Amino acid sequence: MSPSPSHLLIVPDLTQLSRRSLLKGLLVGGATVGALAACAPSSSSPTATGTAAVGADTGAEIDLVTIALPGSLSSLDVNTEAGILNYYVAAIAQEGLLQVEPDGTLTPALAKAWNRVDASTYVFTLRTDATFADGTPVTVEDVLYSIEKARDPKVSPGTAWAWGGVDTVTQTGADEITIALSAPNVAFEWNPTAAGALFVTSKAFFEKVGTLGTAQSLILGSGPYKATAFVPDSYAEFERVETWWGGVPKVKKVRFEFIADENARLLARQSGDVDLAYSVPIGQLDQWRAVEGTRIETVSDRSWAGILFDVTVAPFDDAHVRTAIAHACNRQNIVDGVLKGNGEVALGLPAPSVLTTAVSESAARSLLATIPQYDFDLDAATAALAKSSVPDGFTVEWTYPNSGPQLGRAAQAIAADLATIGITVNVVEKPLEQWLASIGDGVHGLSYMWYFPTTCDPGELVGYLLGPGNPGKFTDDEVTAQLASANSETDPTTRTTAIIAANAAAAKQVAQIPLWWGVSSTAVDRSIGLKDYGSYFFVGPWGSRLYAAA
Repeated sequence: MSPSPSHLLIVPDLTQLSRRSLLKGLLVGGATVGALAACAPSSSSPTATGTAAVGADTGAEIDLVTIALPGSLSSLDVNTEAGILNYYVAAIAQEGLLQVEPDGTLTPALAKAWNRVDASTYVFTLRTDATFADGTPVTVEDVLYSIEKARDPKVSPGTAWAWGGVDTVTQTGADEITIALSAPNVAFEWNPTAAGALFVTSKAFFEKVGTLGTAQSLILGSGPYKATAFVPDSYAEFERVETWWGGVPKVKKVRFEFIADENARLLARQSGDVDLAYSVPIGQLDQWRAVEGTRIETVSDRSWAGILFDVTVAPFDDAHVRTAIAHACNRQNIVDGVLKGNGEVALGLPAPSVLTTAVSESAARSLLATIPQYDFDLDAATAALAKSSVPDGFTVEWTYPNSGPQLGRAAQAIAADLATIGITVNVVEKPLEQWLASIGDGVHGLSYMWYFPTTCDPGELVGYLLGPGNPGKFTDDEVTAQLASANSETDPTTRTTAIIAANAAAAKQVAQIPLWWGVSSTAVDRSIGLKDYGSYFFVGPWGSRLYAAA
């Protein structure tokens, strides 16, 4: 799932989704496939900004880069644990058929070329110069085996969702595989990436270790780094390989420290123990900027933070209850106060910067404006609750991940307003893994959704939160029809209109409550440069893009 917010992570069939990555990507998937293959964000999209100029590349090698993660991992295998942090870590060692560039462009990885024959058929031509970190060549058999494992929900609960619409995967040439879908899906090509749901490993390695991602078995990939050590909930280490088809990285070793406590992470940077830190807390930005030798890079992460309802859990199966809560959310005050302006009130699911990969920003905002809104109005909230099955109110627990302190502060603000209409909310911080496990568990009717798109498909988040198997168990015929239309539509504007129509139909029933679209800040030692830094930097082979800055 995702770490700094519910990544999770990706672009599957809009009508065939199940539980997937949260936090980044909790995760999910308009343009035509051809457009998606070159869908770099428009010039209107937010770009990375820093507090100091980045020095030129000196060409020197770097012995070690230590990275502080705002959460912990219990497995290195994204197939079994698909948080956004898992994606960031695995991306330096494992590859899919294609990869996502920092600007959102889709480019070759293990496949040197690919072609969408039609909306249901994809052909990939594999490169012949790729090797795994153990020195063995990547073969067609390894790729087919990895896809087979990724499709198995028992072996790969974190990625199987993306393969539900696949009919067959076959070898159709010496270095060629063809993937046939059971129904049209113009966004499918995002799935066989390491930002989506494919992490190719050696068949021999998998059969030898049995379980991937543990302290004993680690992971094996064909990327620029190999895993050398892993202590769950503590740290992970990777060393560069000399045989990556993309070249030899400048950084010899990368170490991830799992530091969930925001004060401990700041202290680690102040003492010089870490060189880079993801998701700097908004409330600490000034303190991080003040650390000597530190640069802050801020970029639109296309994230969505909002309230997710499990509509099968009482009293959230009552639309009047959901409406009451929606009217009690002072979203603008949260953006201005809790986020200190580092975000924007969300009108729907996809952020404008996501939609601008398919339509202009003005068109994107016009489409988003058609989605029903529930303005902050405690009188309207009281009236809605009075019509519900619990007119006298109720008590509920609302959890948030320890990697997102701003989520907790926002929840406390909303809880204070809900208390005035008779709803008592107990806000509880949970470790990232526990929080992720509670989403859609059939017990927690009120949850946070913190999602980081990993692709530039406008339908990613809509597909995840509204498609079949969605974590809120929400169903609606009009939504289903609009998503099905979006899957087969190749015209970017028409497809985006269908995606927004699905969002609007769900909003009428308050399936979720959008709170804000966010940005992310990364702290970097000024001696380190990030080549082509952008919104999708950390879901590709980013270790190869680090350099020694003057």
